[in-house]
Amino acid sequence: MSDRNIRGNGATRGLVWTAAACITVSLLVMIAISAAGPSITVPAMAHAPTGAPPWSASLKLSQPFVLITMWVTAVVAAVGVGTGLLAVARGARPPVKPLLVASFVVVAAFAFTPAAGTTDTQSYAIDGNMVTLHHSPYVFTPAKMVTLGDKLAVGSPPTWAHALSDYGPIATGEEWAAAALGGHSMALITFWLKIFVALTFVAISLLFDRLLRDDPAMRLRAHLLWSLNPLLLWEIVASGHVDGISAALGVAGLAVLRFTPTKDAEYAMPSLARCAAAGALLGAAAATKSPYALFLVGALWAVRRSPARIASAIGGWLVVTVTAYAIAGMPAVNVLFDRGNQITWDNLYQVFYRPFGLAGPLSSDLVPGFVFPLALALFIGVAVLAFFRLPNRVPSLPAVTPTLALGLAWIFFWPFQRPWYDVMIIALLVLYPSSRLDALILVRLCFGAVTYMEAIRVSPNAWYQHMQFFEGDWVTSSARLLTAAALIWMCVRGRWGGTPDRPVPAVGTPILQPLS
Repeated sequence: MSDRNIRGNGATRGLVWTAAACITVSLLVMIAISAAGPSITVPAMAHAPTGAPPWSASLKLSQPFVLITMWVTAVVAAVGVGTGLLAVARGARPPVKPLLVASFVVVAAFAFTPAAGTTDTQSYAIDGNMVTLHHSPYVFTPAKMVTLGDKLAVGSPPTWAHALSDYGPIATGEEWAAAALGGHSMALITFWLKIFVALTFVAISLLFDRLLRDDPAMRLRAHLLWSLNPLLLWEIVASGHVDGISAALGVAGLAVLRFTPTKDAEYAMPSLARCAAAGALLGAAAATKSPYALFLVGALWAVRRSPARIASAIGGWLVVTVTAYAIAGMPAVNVLFDRGNQITWDNLYQVFYRPFGLAGPLSSDLVPGFVFPLALALFIGVAVLAFFRLPNRVPSLPAVTPTLALGLAWIFFWPFQRPWYDVMIIALLVLYPSSRLDALILVRLCFGAVTYMEAIRVSPNAWYQHMQFFEGDWVTSSARLLTAAALIWMCVRGRWGGTPDRPVPAVGTPILQPLS
């Protein structure tokens, strides 16, 4: 890339080169740590047979070295993305194709190295293997499967040994497919899980590129926030988290609800068939992870002036969700009947998917009981506030802004959060023009990634544990509290930053012209 490809003054060119250097270095470090073999970040597992992927060395890097290196890398990555976004806002227009090529190379590198930064992928593999053995991850835990002779479950990470599945039937279907392809090898099953997520990630990168091809600044933002965002690549592709599939299905559903401009400067609604297709995709997203049901709310708001379109969207959503839950749920109920277990409300609640990934709708063994009712009140209050205060800067995709408002309230205020959950709002932010939300979400993602870099227990070293717990309990918690307060302040003041081309209404302002 030469300076001829970069518009702007010397300061802008400096931002571009800083972004390129930070993003490149952070990605190379992340790939190297993934390929270095088992460490505090890369959980150990038996190698795949006959040299099949995932591939890695066995460098036996020390815990402090890996963890501190990855902390620094996360900060460098955030600086890279932030300076890149600032450069684009100041007029920089580097070529897009090299960015896409680089993204695909990085995705492939992560796909063929072991899962890193989490043990969730191993949990997915065990759940998928349960299905191949004609059991249900909504009924049996890995510990129970060990008693039934499941050798793969013997290697369950301690965190998940006594846990039932937190995911919807489409996620379970992905796990089953990976287990069917990977056989009885944990390494091969996790490889296939990562392949599915990697292909989905690439597909949505191409969708973003297609949707935003007529706006060079938005197109570059998309690849900085999504395709080449080291933090997102680490949390979704390197780790193989199913959240990437949920986000992809959700964004695809909102993209189907594209409105077309008319001669009167209004926007014509999509056809009934497109509304049904959007509902089906959004149903698939929610049947993968339940919080993505919020996307349906945003979609229905976008077509609120057309009862026929509302019915079509809901119809598509119900067809997919009812089918998915019937396929996944009825065998699980049969397992309960076949084994002579008493059918209770708790059984059925678990079988047909635990919303929010909790033991109960408003309870958890990990936090005081008052926290979840308080969080629910904050979520509803901020959701309503953001819903009517966030400017609607995407009139051709009117479901994006209300969905982003709801997603912000959910991610910022629901107490059970992990950094990979942030993909829900990042995928929407890609389609939303530059604003102060960019900084808020990037800061949140950075500190969350720092806290959850390790995949195994911290070694029993006093100073090392103290450093880790101080970072998680104080640094990241303070950052999340401040970003949440900043979000409320922005909603109240209505100062979102950015430079929209023209005055824009809030989400609740009518801008649509329904056409039959």
